Amino acid sequence: MFTLNINGKDVASNTDKPLLRFLRDDLKITSAKDGCSEGACGTCTILVDGKAVKACVQKVSKFVGKRVLTIEGLSDREKEVYEYCFGEAGAVQCGFCIPGMVICAKALLDVNSNPTKLDVKKAIRGNICRCTGYKKIEEAILMAAKYFRDNLQIPAPVGKLKMNQKFKRVDVDEKVNGTGIFVDDIELPGMIYAKTVRSKYPRAIINKIDISKAEAHPDCVKILLAKDVPNNIIGHIKQDWDVMIPEGGTTRYIGDSLALVATYHKDKLDEVCKLVDVEYTELEPITSPEDALRADAPLIHSDGNIMSRSILQRGNADEAIKNSKYVVTRKYKTPFQEHGFMEPECAIAAPEGEDGILLYSGSQSVYDEQREISNMIKIPKEKVHCHSQLVGGGFGGKEDMSVQHLAALMAWYTKKPVKVKFSRQESLDYHVKRHAMEMEFTTACDGNGYLTAMKGVIIADTGAYASLGGPVLQRACTHAAGPYNYQNIDILGMSVYTNNVVAGGISWFWCNTKLFCY
Repeated sequence: MFTLNINGKDVASNTDKPLLRFLRDDLKITSAKDGCSEGACGTCTILVDGKAVKACVQKVSKFVGKRVLTIEGLSDREKEVYEYCFGEAGAVQCGFCIPGMVICAKALLDVNSNPTKLDVKKAIRGNICRCTGYKKIEEAILMAAKYFRDNLQIPAPVGKLKMNQKFKRVDVDEKVNGTGIFVDDIELPGMIYAKTVRSKYPRAIINKIDISKAEAHPDCVKILLAKDVPNNIIGHIKQDWDVMIPEGGTTRYIGDSLALVATYHKDKLDEVCKLVDVEYTELEPITSPEDALRADAPLIHSDGNIMSRSILQRGNADEAIKNSKYVVTRKYKTPFQEHGFMEPECAIAAPEGEDGILLYSGSQSVYDEQREISNMIKIPKEKVHCHSQLVGGGFGGKEDMSVQHLAALMAWYTKKPVKVKFSRQESLDYHVKRHAMEMEFTTACDGNGYLTAMKGVIIADTGAYASLGGPVLQRACTHAAGPYNYQNIDILGMSVYTNNVVAGGISWFWCNTKLFCY
């Protein structure tokens, strides 16, 4: 038995678990977020005897006899000031990191009421923000310091908004004080937990999947295989993505699911998944578009390794280049890029009505979820009811199915609420990335430097499945010439299947290089 003082009250834990799990699971204190479980991101930051500490890596026993404070334990005045200042500075976007930032701000301002910008930078250096950036957060903390220091009154809220007025986000308060509901903050009665056993190899034949030992585990609720999926193929635009790879099938990347396992307790999921025995015949993977385009390359999909083509032509580029004084040809490469949103993917599905599904997710498109889940289960779209909770960052990386369809499938079978959540490592390993691209551009101009023509080839690595590879390729081709006035242009684009991680969408506002994004 471990007794702790949290937000001024003594509470007890029977087990020596990570403090974050005790806060969230036992005490239902959800302002402390689980962004990484590795002490890296700072979304779980709490105050321990006045010092900012990350709650995910240390166990309950470390905090016996100490005073622990979360956002819920702040005074009304503190909450009021932080809510106003973060809103006024525009320091809140997705909000997933903000409670941790506020805790770091309090740790600083409790001992230094007149900090410099450098002091603020040091105070939040252990906390990551992927949406707002740090400038506005720093400004919010400096503003809060002034309000506390000078005992300033919070201005009355604006009652009427005019075109030239600044107005704070409607969801600022709940995101600052930690009461906003992200999917992982939801708990439904009787909820079970699920995850998939995924392929060890990017390309391998699945000879056999033995689930007998896993099914015998006392905490196992249900295990589903490809044969249990009414329609085993999904896809955001092109229907080419296997829900699970069947026996006799060939995997296309290490994220391919082989078996969907459900348990009564989430801490038993990995234990049961390890009991699923899979026999493989490992094959040589195709890891580059160049290899995928070879005449003797094995087909990743039956319709070939070229997922899509895009051609953009205007005028006569070849003739213009031939008649130009200066011609330059260059090759460029961009790698896969991780979106790095702070909230790992999470979804909760529950049975609703007769054969219906209620889904809570943090995705970027509830209508795509509805369409793909209804297609997978083969039920009318009207029977799939999707709720988007607060989204802890997305940037295009949460447009595809990742955990949503898995939660829905298990809920449909078991008639129980089901939560499926990626760990940070699973998110890094399996969710879609920004496309890696290889580009060759020939640019020509006349003697005065006026551009005369451009010719280009863009090869995009779309990974194992199509996802948004078609629209991304189209955007890359249409924006390849940038904002310049070309009357002669010839762009060829190809999006190519490989055995790499799937490439998906990426948002315009976030991408540092805005040339090739969706």
